Amino acid sequence: MTKSQCIATMNDQLRRSIGVFGISTSHLGRVMLSAGIAALDPETIEQIVSRVREFDEFSEDNDPYGERDFGAFEFLGRRIFWKVDYYDRSLKYGSEDPTDPDATVRILTIMFAEEY
Repeated sequence: MTKSQCIATMNDQLRRSIGVFGISTSHLGRVMLSAGIAALDPETIEQIVSRVREFDEFSEDNDPYGERDFGAFEFLGRRIFWKVDYYDRSLKYGSEDPTDPDATVRILTIMFAEEY
């Protein structure tokens, strides 16, 4: 497995583990909702989270490195982004090796495009 394939697999595991209201059930990372998303009603949040969890529209344009770390879609007339960032275990610095789950915490953030 290449480095990109390994990162993509872990990103998919995190994304697919998102439960109700953006709570991750994965040991690989955490899920954050932007202020704009968090301010929505619970039903709308769950619809957005479901779209992120099921996202599979990867292409050269939105995934040039094959790591499945970004997605975008339209929802009720607004553009939603989600992205995965890689931090060290202290959450202070970027991870030196995003393929090492013992050294990396993934943070998946869901936001409105204008909040990026």
